[in-house]
Amino acid sequence: MDKHNRLQEKQLKISICMAMAIINTYQIFKQQFTSKQIGLKEIILGIVVTPEQTRKIKFQALQNRLFEVAQHLNHEQNEDRLAVIYDLEQFSQSYPQYHWQIMSILTHFVQNYAGKMNRYELNKNSLPTISREIQVALTVIGRRDTHQDEEEEQLDLSHTDMRGANLHQAHLELTNLYQANLSGTNLSGANLSGAILSAANLSGANLSGANLSGAILSAANLSGANLAGTNLQQANLYLANLEGATLSDAILEGANLREAKFN
Repeated sequence: MDKHNRLQEKQLKISICMAMAIINTYQIFKQQFTSKQIGLKEIILGIVVTPEQTRKIKFQALQNRLFEVAQHLNHEQNEDRLAVIYDLEQFSQSYPQYHWQIMSILTHFVQNYAGKMNRYELNKNSLPTISREIQVALTVIGRRDTHQDEEEEQLDLSHTDMRGANLHQAHLELTNLYQANLSGTNLSGANLSGAILSAANLSGANLSGANLSGAILSAANLSGANLAGTNLQQANLYLANLEGATLSDAILEGANLREAKFN
């Protein structure tokens, strides 16, 4: 295994550990509230200190617990990735302060696991198909509450193999998809405004009705893509390959089509 693969393996293990730590902590807190295992000390804390101090105490306790649980997860295997992904989504909704961290964990998981899976399948000389775990993670990312996204931050799915994924109406605005492989993906109705798609492979992708206003698509491969009704206002399509692409009713006002290839 080369250095790059070892690094990816290490990053994947860290992501899984973080995810499991959060889920375990979430389950512990949920059980405590459900079974009413909240002691007099916690009740008193809520009375004698300010709400801001209470939040700080709870936040520190949660951070400490996450650290403690993570120490015991280094050698554990996740037997049910789907449950973890759904629980992460629930956790992000219950604890909005962790929303962005959870989305970052999920995108990191997709980046590493999708690439590993597709390399394995390519070695078997078969066409790679996206796994259910990756599809579910992408669905959760795509339907997140974007109002909870951190300012001046962006999701990073660059260099990620997502061939054949269903990203219908996904919220991917401002996402970094540099050199991502999105060949054959369903991105109909998706919001990709301001997204970075430079050198991305979108051949055969369905982008009908998608919002790509202000997106950077320089040198992107859009051959055979369905761009019917797509909003490409102010998009940068410099050197993009649009051979065989469907552009009926596409909005191209202000788009940079310099040296784009159509035939």
